[in-house]
Amino acid sequence: MPLLLVEGKTIKIYITIVILLIVHLQYRIWSEGGSLEQVETYTQRLNNLQMQIQAKKERNDGLYAELSDLRKGQDAIEERARYELGMILPNETLFQVLE
Repeated sequence: MPLLLVEGKTIKIYITIVILLIVHLQYRIWSEGGSLEQVETYTQRLNNLQMQIQAKKERNDGLYAELSDLRKGQDAIEERARYELGMILPNETLFQVLE
């Protein structure tokens, strides 16, 4: 039966149901779990996490490059031993400058 041919009381019930549904959905959008404020909070957290991921990827890339250098040759190992451990080769003299 077409909507126009329904009694006036039935149309009022349909309109009331639609209005209540719209009010309910608006309430959920603005105040509850799916609110716009919460979406903004989640977006900000996502952006922060993406920045942290990018920083960790860059750090990992540097560590992989350093690991590759250490595996390829003795020059990188010697350089780290000299600067980090203060080691010297035989017949070398270490001069330490204090500021």
